[in-house]
Amino acid sequence: MDESPLTTPPAIENTARAVCLKVLGIGNAGMSVLELLVAGGFPAASTAAINSDLETLQASSLPAKVPLETKLLRGLGSGGDPERGRTLAEEHAAAIKELCRGSDLVFITAGLGGGCGTGAGPIVARLAKETGALVVAFLMTPFDCEGSRRQHLAQKGLEAFREAADAVICLPNQKLFKTLEENTSVLGAFKLTDELLADAVRSFWHLATHKGLIDLHFGQLCELLRDQHTESAFAVAEAMGPTRSREVVEKLLGSPLLDGGAVLPESDSILVSLMGGPDLTIADVNRVMEEIASKCEGVQVTMGAAIHQDFQDRLGVTIIAARCVDHSSAPVSRPGIEGLQSQLLSGSSPRSGSRFVPPPPTLRPEQVEQLIARQGRGRGQKGGPRFRQAQLPLEIVSKGRFDKSEPTIHKGEDLDVPTYIRRGVALN
Repeated sequence: MDESPLTTPPAIENTARAVCLKVLGIGNAGMSVLELLVAGGFPAASTAAINSDLETLQASSLPAKVPLETKLLRGLGSGGDPERGRTLAEEHAAAIKELCRGSDLVFITAGLGGGCGTGAGPIVARLAKETGALVVAFLMTPFDCEGSRRQHLAQKGLEAFREAADAVICLPNQKLFKTLEENTSVLGAFKLTDELLADAVRSFWHLATHKGLIDLHFGQLCELLRDQHTESAFAVAEAMGPTRSREVVEKLLGSPLLDGGAVLPESDSILVSLMGGPDLTIADVNRVMEEIASKCEGVQVTMGAAIHQDFQDRLGVTIIAARCVDHSSAPVSRPGIEGLQSQLLSGSSPRSGSRFVPPPPTLRPEQVEQLIARQGRGRGQKGGPRFRQAQLPLEIVSKGRFDKSEPTIHKGEDLDVPTYIRRGVALN
């Protein structure tokens, strides 16, 4: 009989299931996240860097590299132009597909707002899906201080990733701004965002490919994400000591990345990954899951938990809140000029009637008979009332600056008099 994993915690390196994973770092920001992962123990053989910046690519210690280079660029990179990044990725499609071939799961890390990650990234995601892999993109959007142009490009790149990948996990850097100290350096701020994204990748990796106390099978992950085009928010928290379960929940629900917990009830599904030491108790797990479930009633929650020797007296929790994005739904139709003209000609109005309609007036029997008699005489019938249109007897006091001007007479007609009056046209 196998020993309980609570008493004999499995070593992570010996528990990996047969799921082939490849992590691709695209552009300078994606490569920075990848290098942090490798430095933290992630297997370097499962990584590859894709970049149009040859100088940065050559300086990297990552073993597998795909330079997006053409003679036209002369080693200068994409120049912050996403269109150039897209073109480069399409030109190197064969090499990118070969890199992903045979992988069950492909993670993509990239920063948005520049040329390579924003432009080439969605193309890489599409090519990876064409090889049959499940594709999850881990992305960063710029700080507001980086300028409106980068923000605009980042939003367009994010939309392209949502259409190309199975799931998108996005870290808006600006949400972290309120958590940074006043004297935090620029390098320190970007390093923090890189570390957070690396933590999300690492947690997702453990959740999907390593056996733990409570497994999230790879098949479940595929069923949850495959062709759903989800966008996700995430948060990572860790606590120590006897009150670790309560403290870790407080950190998660107070995280700006989850908008103080407001993201949870708006999600379609939530993944929770717990990592603890051999002293992790069932009460700890239950307390964390109860608190999270109480904030998102009716939302599908999937949980995975694992034991690691290094987490003695510690508890780490990662939440990934996913929302499905339907790109196939047709846009709401709005009447064009022709439709508007037909509405005007038919006399119908697109505006809905008021919900507050006054009651009909109370009429005496003789008043009802008179009303019916009036309605019986339709327009154009003999005996009906005939209307004669005439000019109103209004005295024109002054014509302003045209007071002394002569009337415009043409063929005996005063053109200053409106046409419908001169020609006796009845206005209905």
